[in-house]
Amino acid sequence: MTDKLTGAAGREYVANAIRQALRSGDLVPGQRLVELDLAEVYGATRGAVREALQDLAAEDIVEIVPRRGARIRAVSVEEAVQITECRSALEQLCARKAAGRASDEQRAELRRIGADMRQAVADGAWDAYSALNQRLHELVIEASGQEVARRQLDRLNGPMVRFQFRLALRPGRPAQSLPQHLAIIDAVAGADPEAAARAVAAHLDDVIEQLRASAAAPRV
Repeated sequence: MTDKLTGAAGREYVANAIRQALRSGDLVPGQRLVELDLAEVYGATRGAVREALQDLAAEDIVEIVPRRGARIRAVSVEEAVQITECRSALEQLCARKAAGRASDEQRAELRRIGADMRQAVADGAWDAYSALNQRLHELVIEASGQEVARRQLDRLNGPMVRFQFRLALRPGRPAQSLPQHLAIIDAVAGADPEAAARAVAAHLDDVIEQLRASAAAPRV
């Protein structure tokens, strides 16, 4: 019998597994998280599960209610809009800095991501497109060297994982967002700080519009 995951490794594994389950829809807002069940599902000790839930609570992904346990925290559309507004300000800062300080290797990787995104849209490979989207944003932040902004963005993005996943899978969304992402890539790779900031602002303004449209749409 394999030993259960414990310590820092178990804590990180369980936290990442819960994030992924939220992205994929296997976990939904308001759903209860029972330590014993999670320990069984993820092959971890209850201590590792408890610590992972505490980490996710610090990221505002999980809500721990005294005497009632943990559950996935529900995020309203209005809160999601406000989070995206804050994210926009920080990502504009990162894009501006990245355009000025990215290495040749990072600029080359950005261009490769752009080419792969085009191909993913052409092929209808939405999972691949979503992964490239995530890597693009991560790379711009890495290239910026702005560690304070990175930490704040990590915290802001936590509660947004389900919204981001649902938006990415909306019919026509990848084709709509592709030119926005390519504009970010062209500006950062082309060392144009102001164009990079404008491209990020335009992209995230569109995300906000999509969030508001999703709130207005009838539920299926």
